[in-house]
Amino acid sequence: MTDCKQTNFGFQGVGRRKVEADFSGGHLSSDSGVLLIGELDQRLGLSDAFACCFSDRRDQRLIEHSVPELIRQRIYGLVAGYEDINDHERLKYDPLLATAVGKEDPLGEDRSARDQGKALAGKSTLNRLEIGAQRQSGLHKIHADADAIEAFFIEAGVAAIPANTKEIILDFDATDDLIHGMQEGRFYNGYYRNYCYLPLYCFCGNIPLLAQLKESNIDGTVEALKKIVPALRKRFGEKVKIIVRGDSGFCRDEILKWCEDKNVFYCIGLAKNKRLVQQLNNALFRARATSIQCGGYATEFDEFEYRTLNSWSCARRVIGKAQIMPKGENSRFVVTNLSEESIDPAARFAPRRLYKELYCARGEMENRIKEQQLDLFSDRTSTSWKASNQLRLWFSTLAQLLVEILRSHALAGTRLAKATTGTIRQKSS
Repeated sequence: MTDCKQTNFGFQGVGRRKVEADFSGGHLSSDSGVLLIGELDQRLGLSDAFACCFSDRRDQRLIEHSVPELIRQRIYGLVAGYEDINDHERLKYDPLLATAVGKEDPLGEDRSARDQGKALAGKSTLNRLEIGAQRQSGLHKIHADADAIEAFFIEAGVAAIPANTKEIILDFDATDDLIHGMQEGRFYNGYYRNYCYLPLYCFCGNIPLLAQLKESNIDGTVEALKKIVPALRKRFGEKVKIIVRGDSGFCRDEILKWCEDKNVFYCIGLAKNKRLVQQLNNALFRARATSIQCGGYATEFDEFEYRTLNSWSCARRVIGKAQIMPKGENSRFVVTNLSEESIDPAARFAPRRLYKELYCARGEMENRIKEQQLDLFSDRTSTSWKASNQLRLWFSTLAQLLVEILRSHALAGTRLAKATTGTIRQKSS
């Protein structure tokens, strides 16, 4: 039987130039950006250090994909926009990804006949890597040490903070991650009105320090602070100023008291109630008077000492914002142990500046969580076990750390220095 497949098509020439379409291109890839990520990662040694948190009980004489290679394949895939391990059934043929991962044979030409042309691991091998976080068995011989991984992120994140930093702001936030069926750790959350995980994040600027997959009825903020604060002081000294920032979900006496006892500052949202609004009456009166001459808009700030009836162990400084808008009044509050540096109303920790410049700036951290969820797929926590879902969240967090280092080093001074992961991905492919 004659092979009639035509791979070349000739077209009308242009002057002395020959024009020809050739469809025998062989192995092709559009993910050239992973080469830059791979180069950056291998220079910093991040994925290799992360891989040291895993134990590998496989017979090393028989394996073709080491743990560092599997981790790099998974992380670079997330950065390139491939959210599922199912995508790696196609990606295992990708020569550029294989080159970035560090494969000496990126075309898979030297592998056995069954795996000829497949330089990288398939979905089944990657699945065993993830499921091994939950249990070790005859099939699952790679196991992740959760405590070691938490310590890795804190150490790597602290190392990424500029060495001359005198003040460090830790942004804490949690977000809902909906449960897929009867998963381990399933719990109903009244605020989100659904069954969900409630992952806890901590960022220093754009640098992730913590990504902890929690059940939605558990808080781990103090436990996280006990690990992060000593690591910061070890590198920057005992005199470094540390400020914890968060929304009203973190306004609990346990957290506030721990910060006060450990010489850590905080600026945290405070849910309003009738007593707080009454304390803001003078500011509201001034705002109403001003709004008449300002088109119905006015904002005034005030501060006072406040203590809850039962839950707080002491009185604390509260900043109140009295805002008047055409649609009505909008009162907001924050609690802080930062004191005014002077009587000057323009002082950094005076009510207006503290609220508008310090507290409201925490919104940027929410953008980092959205970026990790939308661009790096941190919410793809769909396995049956919490430990393997936590590992997926850590993979996404390592990808986020790599992208942030890419932005601050390789892309500094360019128009992509502040771009999201999705934008960088589109421009570098």
